[in-house]
Amino acid sequence: MKVILVVDDDATNLRTLGELLRPDYRVRLGGSGEDALRIARSEPRPDLILLDVMMPDMDGYEVCRQLKQDSATRDIPVLFVTAHHEAQEETRGLDAG
Repeated sequence: MKVILVVDDDATNLRTLGELLRPDYRVRLGGSGEDALRIARSEPRPDLILLDVMMPDMDGYEVCRQLKQDSATRDIPVLFVTAHHEAQEETRGLDAG
């Protein structure tokens, strides 16, 4: 079964996404950027990461940059979860990896 890591600092978003995905995927949840890095580096590695952009302490862009710099996690696809739709935000996501 494919593993999806969902990272969001909002507990409601985590719960909702987890419930939507669980019938078809093994879901791991993280509430912070530090959680994301720790879980992504542990076994089993996620097949996909759904990553909130706006989080305290470490935003999703920084998490993605760190994941893409690590040989153990650089090939994991990351999809940003955000309400932003401006071209500048899309560019930041692409620049992060």
